Amino acid sequence: MNTMFETFDHTADLGLRIRAGDLNTLFAEAGLALGSILVEDPASVQPARRVAIDLPADEVEYLLFDWLRAILYHFEVDHLLVARCEVRVGPSAGLQAVLEGETFDPLRHELSHEVKAITYHDLRVEETEDGWLAEVIVDI
Repeated sequence: MNTMFETFDHTADLGLRIRAGDLNTLFAEAGLALGSILVEDPASVQPARRVAIDLPADEVEYLLFDWLRAILYHFEVDHLLVARCEVRVGPSAGLQAVLEGETFDPLRHELSHEVKAITYHDLRVEETEDGWLAEVIVDI
């Protein structure tokens, strides 16, 4: 299965739908999907910095929520834009990830959406015949 993500409109919010062949790739793509709605040209973001993120074991939906919330936190506090994500995840093992990216530079990056929060509304992560599917709504 080819990995992919897409956005969809959801009232005053924005939905992310992510598909991937395995759970690690699903989470990595979800991180890139969130990063792609923060900046107008995600390809302009360079992997200049590395940030480790470790999250305790939880249900897979809550791990996804916490993962995306951690990325948003690093954007809000450190102004970190995401270029790459390496993720290992499991409901009993938690999440270990490394974000690669760079600090927002207004001379090189144009912000796209202001993401206020990750929401629990319609949050889902499920295994399908083709791999994994996740949907999450972000408040913009």
